Amino acid sequence: MTVLRASPADCDANMIPLIASVHDLFKIYRKPGTSISVEALSGVDIDFREGESVAICGQSGSGKSTLMNILGCLDRPTGGVYLLGDQDVSQLDDDALSLFRGERLGFVFQNFNLIQQLTVVENVELPLFYQGVPPAVRRERAMKMVELVELADRSDHRPMELSGGQQQRVAIARALVNDPMFIMADEPTGNLDSATGEVILGVFDELHDRGKTILMVTHEPDVAERCDRTITLRDGKIISDERRAR
Repeated sequence: MTVLRASPADCDANMIPLIASVHDLFKIYRKPGTSISVEALSGVDIDFREGESVAICGQSGSGKSTLMNILGCLDRPTGGVYLLGDQDVSQLDDDALSLFRGERLGFVFQNFNLIQQLTVVENVELPLFYQGVPPAVRRERAMKMVELVELADRSDHRPMELSGGQQQRVAIARALVNDPMFIMADEPTGNLDSATGEVILGVFDELHDRGKTILMVTHEPDVAERCDRTITLRDGKIISDERRAR
């Protein structure tokens, strides 16, 4: 059954709860042993609303991957504030940041990042294992996600026994298993043919219809057009932030 819902583009954005925001965000990379530095992000300000799907676009070197890494708590900003829910993520130490990332965020990568020695359901369980969830509980939750992406009949297969599209569906199930605030996808169709990529985008469309908040880095305009909103970066700065009527 398709769940119909109003997207953030269909109503006053100020009426929809904030889920995350960054203010005056900077990221500077310095080459060790030299005075050379590169400003990857320069004074970025963005608010993210609950339930919206957002595409981050830009050419290579624009800062989109750096922004995704900071939003995903995989990297730290050089300056600025990052609020995720009611937590100032930029103030957390490494251990707290890792725990927060595991509890609040779900990741889908271009290269799938599945562990080849584990079965489908074991790969999906992995985030719960690191959170100390009891085995029976994590198996039950993982199987529900495997069923959601329609891979229950492959739950005991290993990644090498799956197609690229099936592996990406496993990655999506893994991203969902901790019921994250944010699903973050980095070029999720980049290693797939167009037909398989369309299937995967359909899965993201369904998740969006269910009310999930999705952030997607992409260089493909047709992928970005499926989102409520497209933010375009150039030289570490936002040059456009467009919302679409649905």
